[in-house]
Amino acid sequence: MTDKNDFALDRRTVMKLGAGVAVVAGAGVNLAPGAFAAEPAAAKMPALGSRLSRAEGPLKVSGQARYAIEQKLENMAYGVTVQSTRPAGRIVNIDTSAAKAVPDVIDVYTHENTLKINKPTVYSKGGGATEEFTPIQDGVVRFNGMHIALVVAETFEAATEAAGLLTVEYEDGDAILDINDPKAKAQLIEPMGAAWGDAAAGLASGDVKVDVTYTTAREYNVPMEPHATIASWDNGKITVWEPSQWVGGARSVVAEFLGIDIENVRVISPYVGGGFGSKIGAHPHVGLACAASRKLNRPVKVSLTRPQTFTGLGGRPATRQTLSIGASKEGKITSIVHESWNETAIDEVHVEACNNVTKIMYATPNFSTRLNVVPVNTVQPGWKRGPGENPSAYALESAIDELAYALNMDPVTLRLANWAEIDPSNSMPWTTRQLQEAYAAGAEGIGWWKRNPVPRSMREGRELIGYGMAAGSYPMIRTASEAKLVFHASGQIEVLSAATDMGTGTYTILAQTAADALGVPVETIVVRLGDTNLPRSALAGGSQQANNLSGAVDKAARNARDALLNLAASDPKSPLQSLKLAELTFEDGAIRPSRRPAGGISIAELLKAVGKDKLEIEGNTFAPGATEDTKNAADRSFAQLKGAVEGGVSAHSWCAHFVEVRVDEDFGTIRIKRMVSAFDSGRIFNPKLAESQWISGIVMGIGQTLLEEGYVDQRDGRTVNANFADYAVPVNADVPDIQVISVGIPDMQATALGGKGVGEIGVVGVAPAIGNAVYHATGKRIRSLPITLEKLA
Repeated sequence: MTDKNDFALDRRTVMKLGAGVAVVAGAGVNLAPGAFAAEPAAAKMPALGSRLSRAEGPLKVSGQARYAIEQKLENMAYGVTVQSTRPAGRIVNIDTSAAKAVPDVIDVYTHENTLKINKPTVYSKGGGATEEFTPIQDGVVRFNGMHIALVVAETFEAATEAAGLLTVEYEDGDAILDINDPKAKAQLIEPMGAAWGDAAAGLASGDVKVDVTYTTAREYNVPMEPHATIASWDNGKITVWEPSQWVGGARSVVAEFLGIDIENVRVISPYVGGGFGSKIGAHPHVGLACAASRKLNRPVKVSLTRPQTFTGLGGRPATRQTLSIGASKEGKITSIVHESWNETAIDEVHVEACNNVTKIMYATPNFSTRLNVVPVNTVQPGWKRGPGENPSAYALESAIDELAYALNMDPVTLRLANWAEIDPSNSMPWTTRQLQEAYAAGAEGIGWWKRNPVPRSMREGRELIGYGMAAGSYPMIRTASEAKLVFHASGQIEVLSAATDMGTGTYTILAQTAADALGVPVETIVVRLGDTNLPRSALAGGSQQANNLSGAVDKAARNARDALLNLAASDPKSPLQSLKLAELTFEDGAIRPSRRPAGGISIAELLKAVGKDKLEIEGNTFAPGATEDTKNAADRSFAQLKGAVEGGVSAHSWCAHFVEVRVDEDFGTIRIKRMVSAFDSGRIFNPKLAESQWISGIVMGIGQTLLEEGYVDQRDGRTVNANFADYAVPVNADVPDIQVISVGIPDMQATALGGKGVGEIGVVGVAPAIGNAVYHATGKRIRSLPITLEKLA
């Protein structure tokens, strides 16, 4: 495949957008000129830490950003998947004759006329896939909405028409439709539990106890950009355009799908229109597209419809959690006992780790958790923003609020009374933990101490007013990564990485990092992302990418400084060759004699003088002596992922949410009036981008709390509301005034530049904060999400 298809953008289009910095996706040309606009007050700040706008923003708002499936390839064929309409059993027959008779239909693939697709290795076994399911390999029906056929045609319209003409005969099986099905049988996941002390005895010794059950509904990721892919097989190699949070992992999965060497796979992902965890792995429809392209020896595009994205991949599973907490009259917790259950596919295991926050948030001498999965006939669940931590915080922080009322104690005061000086789950010291500062900032911002703490005591007309708060955490996940800097004689500097930008600001932050480390204007930096031909990068998930890559770029910049100084001192053509290395210094993007700081030459001038068009320098955050196998494992699997307790310390981001709600006394409708949330995410690389991420997480939490719920038809297992009309997500009218505050300090034990996670932490704790506010407003405790007016009636 030639580079002309790799996100090329006409230079006339570039010039229309103005002059300035460029961002490059894949192997394309310069994009997003003039995009690095700083607020006036930030203009003189160092590049890293400035409030720069997203570099790729002008391209997106002008419609010039080309996403994965917007590539135009010659001789493209179009595939449309057909999904099962039964939840369990087997397919007796698929009549494809009418579909094949449609003009322009190329072929119809089913388990009777199959495309060979191998089972990929899932993340829990060291691979990059999120599910083992491979479509059309057998006639077994595992859930309603499972891919059972692929129709490929010369046009999308022909493929769509033909897909509706398949006639499928089923032999129905005995289905288990949801977590509450009486036929469902839970399976204990022993290794993921945690315990210390004597939880039962500690619970019995408490003067005050709460014993409660909380449930959460199925949630779907529903990114604005649907899941779709283009696969192009060419002489034993395949190029895949895929909206991916992790091109290295997708490359690994595609190689396994097809049974070919990974070096023969290229994955390109210039922009990602939202993922929230759903685009980390390459899903089964990608396997169908790749196999069909190889079979037909031509490019094939497969795009899931919006309804198909509800069952073509999984979102957050439904959960049930029981929590028992004992405490003394003074509010000291004596024991916490926590057990959870979550849905999983009928023949796979997905664990929603609902004890992640519970086991670290508060000091308790006695503790016990158990995690269970419940196999049901559903698509394998996956990750959604804050997986594990989100439902864990919901149950814990709701129960802590209930305990506070049972003790007649302020909820903030109760939390401070049980402050954990060290990580209680492993007795390790925290790196940084600015949670007390978050409590103080959030309480001050909302006016917490001015409220009447008695439930149902505050009103304005027919509206009941309630205040609630909750805390949360998210672990510091880290994976070593690479970056490359390319210095051009023109003065332009490129930053290269296979990482992706799904709207979080990767293009911008990496340019800021390079500019800061080199002392050059950020406008001279060009960033290229989203291509497995570029230096290896871990996944954009678990709030790790910015920290992983900023460290790698900073290391590359430091290596570059050394290399440029050596070049200036050693090359016979260098204007500074007469000076020794020790007599040179690198400052503000120039090599200068240390005794004449006003003199010296720029990087571009040095390259021109020595006759070099460019200079390439790499940097990485791997341990010294890391092998190629180690680096490949970090790029293609979860094998090198490091958790929160790497190095004998416990590293986490922290948050405290404070919320004011209004509940209509007559109708039970809930409106969030305002929210104030304080975060400890360590050093903030770009405040504007961090605030955007925090706010977006809060909005997602509002949806989880008040709106989002997957409905399953109990007759046939169909997802009833698999569309944007019936699956409600927050719109502008649902979003209140939101104030976000950073209370973090640089955490040099956590990451190379002192940052901690930003993306996931925003959603953690939002649901309990709102639920606690609803209780304060109404005096009614709702323990099931979403909180709807029917439940308040």
